[in-house]
Amino acid sequence: MLSIFDSRQPMNRRAMLQVGGLGLAGAAGIDLSDLLAAKAEKNHYTTGKSVIFLLQHGGPTQHETFDPKMDVDEAIRTVGGVTQTKIPGVHFGSTFSRLAGLADKLAVVRSYVGGSSGHGIRPIISNETLKANLGSVYARLVGTNHSQTGIPTNIAIDPTAVEPDDNGPDVRFGTFVQTGELEKMYEPFVPGGGSNMQKNMRLALPISRFDDRKGLLQSLDGLKSELDSTGVLDGVGKFREQAYDMLIRGVAKAFDVTKEDPATIARYDTSQYISDSKFADKKNGQSGRHWYQTNARTLGRLLLLARRLCEAGAGFVTVTTQFVWDMHADGNNVGVGRGMDAVGNPFDHAVSAFIEDCEARGLSDDIMLVTTGEMGRTPRINKNGGRDHWGRIAPLMIYGGGVAHGQVIGQSSKDGGEPITSAWKNENLVATILHNLFDIGELRLESGLPVDLVRFATTGTPIAGLTA
Repeated sequence: MLSIFDSRQPMNRRAMLQVGGLGLAGAAGIDLSDLLAAKAEKNHYTTGKSVIFLLQHGGPTQHETFDPKMDVDEAIRTVGGVTQTKIPGVHFGSTFSRLAGLADKLAVVRSYVGGSSGHGIRPIISNETLKANLGSVYARLVGTNHSQTGIPTNIAIDPTAVEPDDNGPDVRFGTFVQTGELEKMYEPFVPGGGSNMQKNMRLALPISRFDDRKGLLQSLDGLKSELDSTGVLDGVGKFREQAYDMLIRGVAKAFDVTKEDPATIARYDTSQYISDSKFADKKNGQSGRHWYQTNARTLGRLLLLARRLCEAGAGFVTVTTQFVWDMHADGNNVGVGRGMDAVGNPFDHAVSAFIEDCEARGLSDDIMLVTTGEMGRTPRINKNGGRDHWGRIAPLMIYGGGVAHGQVIGQSSKDGGEPITSAWKNENLVATILHNLFDIGELRLESGLPVDLVRFATTGTPIAGLTA
């Protein structure tokens, strides 16, 4: 358990620095300063890059996103038409007009197979990830906290990270903190949520100070000021001072998107796409789900937060909003026309803003963004104007991380229902991500890590054409 004690409570210097829950160091009672000193140098088997995995929960339609089909029967044809991208001869669905202008920065895979037509939280948690959040695998190999900033290496963010009063994501099909056979200490840190890691990182301050995130941040700032003014940091080593600094100032700052330049916040803002009550569809007697509004209201800020976390040292960030890509037009969900209006527009805006921001900041080689869902949608539009579950193909887009960009990998059938070139599966996507995060040759040689986990991380086959 990590505790920061309020100055009104009795304590000693070691108690203030005591850390638990940070892997074996915590179990052994080693304090944070010792941990930092031991890990002052970056793991030589990592690349230093970060991955953001944006899950399009519900199963996005390939036809209206990255693999439109126009020269087909009307019952299959892309709803809303297409838009020309920067790549000659390549089109996206019409809703993705901004992404079309950035296609030279992206890699689109049109032969990716999700492998199942049922809901879940694949591929972020699947058999191909050892039934753990892929970020938990990463954290087990590199440690739970960044060696210099102290920020968790594995983080999962949902609307509660930017709107604490939100109800959070749909967890009917699984939670994003699953660790499979790995220890619970490697689960993602969930700001605003209920992960065990968050519960263990308890601030021993009055409960009233936790009424909102602003109050929490003020508490952290106040404690830092008191420590500085009383000289309690005097005489401690640089790692002890760094321990205070990262916990009280750096980590809290990284999670606070209001610290960004207002112009940057405005560029990410997707709240303009909040639609009226026609998208608050009734379900199970409830007055409305409001998932579409939550998605539009928070997606941009979540991607901005993810970028901040990566800059602060997080290696793997899972992003999810709501269960909004399930476009059946069945009474519980909108169809593809209304759905792409409600969901596609904020996605196009938020992802484009993220890409433009990373390009401007020189982060295109340092952060990889992966966007996909658990499956795709049927080629044929149903009688209500929706597309149903389809496990034979799914849209996949990758940006950054130094991958080869400005290309389309693979090809689908004329109706967009299955690959007609080499099919790339979940295990290939997982390998692509791990090859981006690790120096595979160095990782194979690293001693002291679980042999089976190293074998898992180093033996997969990445998607051809993306990695060197």
